[in-house]
Amino acid sequence: MKRTLILSALTVLLGAVSLWYFGWLRQSQAEQKTIAQNLKQTESSATLIAAPGVVEAVSEEIEVGAETAGKLKEVLVEEGDSVVRGQIVAVLENSELTAQVATARTEIETLRRQQETARARLAETEADKLRLVNGSRPAERREAQAGYEQTVTLVEQANRENLRRQKLYEAGDISREEYERATRELKTVEAKSREMQEKFNVVNAAARNDEVLRADAAIQLANAQIREFDAQINQAVAKVREAEARLSKTIIRAPLSGIVLRKRLKAGESFSPDNSATGIITIGDVSALRVRVDVDEADVAKIRENQSAYVTADAYGKQRFAARVVKIGQILGRKNIRTDEPSEKVDKKILEVMLELEQNQKLPLGLRVNAFIGD
Repeated sequence: MKRTLILSALTVLLGAVSLWYFGWLRQSQAEQKTIAQNLKQTESSATLIAAPGVVEAVSEEIEVGAETAGKLKEVLVEEGDSVVRGQIVAVLENSELTAQVATARTEIETLRRQQETARARLAETEADKLRLVNGSRPAERREAQAGYEQTVTLVEQANRENLRRQKLYEAGDISREEYERATRELKTVEAKSREMQEKFNVVNAAARNDEVLRADAAIQLANAQIREFDAQINQAVAKVREAEARLSKTIIRAPLSGIVLRKRLKAGESFSPDNSATGIITIGDVSALRVRVDVDEADVAKIRENQSAYVTADAYGKQRFAARVVKIGQILGRKNIRTDEPSEKVDKKILEVMLELEQNQKLPLGLRVNAFIGD
């Protein structure tokens, strides 16, 4: 009986050892399989560089503001609107500046009209001097001479007639009244002849020095007035340009073509350029999308331009968005992108790398993604 008990105990012990051995063998094989799978996954991903990134517009986000402080008169765009470079997107209150520009322009027009009048006076005084220096024209001289010579002939005829009537009167053949009428006619013709002689003398006379000096003085005065108007017009033009420059600073234009991402202020609110971090609106060029990636310093040697890549995002599941490396930073720095992982180390140095998504791939701006870079 004692031998039977020993045999039974040995049989139970041998069974237990066998069960342990076969269980250990199965566990060892499972662990080896898991290790092999992990090794295979590690080897397949060894060529990929994984890093966090954030989606941006190709232009980044541009804060659009004014060069001067003021209250907004109107904001002409809304979020989501497309804008083109140079388009007016907002206007500050500028009614006073607009009035100043209009007043300055009116002043210029008035001064220019006055200057044209001065130029006309100059032309007139120059013509007067020319006539004075040159004297009368030949035709005028001939006309004056002919007129005078005609009166000389008339005087001679009137004188002979007067002598004839005097003799007739003395002989008693005509009345005294008739004789006196002939005398009056002679005096009239003589007066006319003297007048024509004076006109002829004036037409033929040379210009007097005092008259030439007066003409020169009139010309100098007209020129001085024109130069004075030039100076006044230049000052008025400078005033207009200054007013227009101040006015242009109240008109805010889009610096590039793109989409209005944010409308930060509305009509009636005040803007100050001192707060440069925030504009009136935010614009981005979304014709292409980029991903700013923080690559760990340990992986920087593996990065090159035009290298293929892709990004994923939790919101899109396993979907991959193809991209390529378009820009590599030149200096290491601190991390820009936080993943919110508790184990994340924030004191690591990173190199900024820019990816550009392939065309027609749309992701929301600011979306945090996982970037994978490698061939």
